[in-house]
Amino acid sequence: MGRRVLTVPNALSFVRLLCIPLFLWLLFGVDERTAAFLLLGFLGATDWVDGWIARRYHQESELGKILDPVADRAVLVTAAIALTADGVVPLWVGIAVLAREVAISIATLALAAAGARRIDVQWVGKAGAFFLFFAFPGFLWVDTLGPGAFRDLISFATWTLTALGLGFSYYAAFTYVPLARTALRDGRADRAHHSTKQPVEQPVEGEVSV
Repeated sequence: MGRRVLTVPNALSFVRLLCIPLFLWLLFGVDERTAAFLLLGFLGATDWVDGWIARRYHQESELGKILDPVADRAVLVTAAIALTADGVVPLWVGIAVLAREVAISIATLALAAAGARRIDVQWVGKAGAFFLFFAFPGFLWVDTLGPGAFRDLISFATWTLTALGLGFSYYAAFTYVPLARTALRDGRADRAHHSTKQPVEQPVEGEVSV
């Protein structure tokens, strides 16, 4: 099962990646802000849906463990850059999100280069991404609404999701520090174990092994 490629969760992750150019086109190309908001909300929702399908129907795969966080990070970074550049997301929020994602990406590459074993995505990190996936569409939605109580309510909900998303995301970044140390130690131990294993000598033809 771990080697499966054609699964529903993997297909949803591919769809999310393919929708990134569409989101940018809707936002900047044709200025369809409502459509961009709906698409970004859909991409955030599928992050939860593909994980639920994988667990519920036993469609976990090694590819999915890599593809899902890659799609998450790609959508999140794209939304942060695009909406900050558009002006609907405050600059400090965009910088906070991007700084965390850049730090995690650099750490992941450095650990891989050092031979650490892969670290599975932690639920607290997924929770942070989940909140931010709905906070960003919220900022875009607020921008399309006129003044009034409903706009104030959506704005309050958006800022609440933003605070939760940043809080969980940065907490997750700190929890990865001991996990990274363990992964690096295990990876080095595994390499050392394989390097010390001696191949079994095969008897030469005509020779009796004792």
